[in-house]
Amino acid sequence: MAVDKYLNTLSLARKAGLAELGEEPVGAAARARKAYVIVVASDAGDHTWRRAKSFAAGTDQQCVRLDATKEALGAAIGRQSLAIAAVTDPGMALALVQGLPAPDPAVVAVLEDKDRRARQRRQEAKAHQRNLRKGKKK
Repeated sequence: MAVDKYLNTLSLARKAGLAELGEEPVGAAARARKAYVIVVASDAGDHTWRRAKSFAAGTDQQCVRLDATKEALGAAIGRQSLAIAAVTDPGMALALVQGLPAPDPAVVAVLEDKDRRARQRRQEAKAHQRNLRKGKKK
């Protein structure tokens, strides 16, 4: 069985410390507005899906239902099963959503905008640090 690209991306996000796994950590990340995308397994209960939607309600955090089972999601990140996870980096969240078989264009557009703004902030911070060290060129 070939592992899907989005499962590889979720695994990479976990290894990089950019993912929250399980209902409590996902809820905490969503309340802190650090979750960019919340993913739910296809065979997770309706209660889990409603909780994920409520975590993202009133914010621009995105919720996506994957076509992977809890066991497949868990196997991708090194657990027995996993029903819900959140990605806390805009670039990783965008890569995960783009790796889906049929990504929602609205979700992709929101995440592309967030990723673009995050990269711009990093460039500005890097330029600021350079200016502090060398002085601004005139």
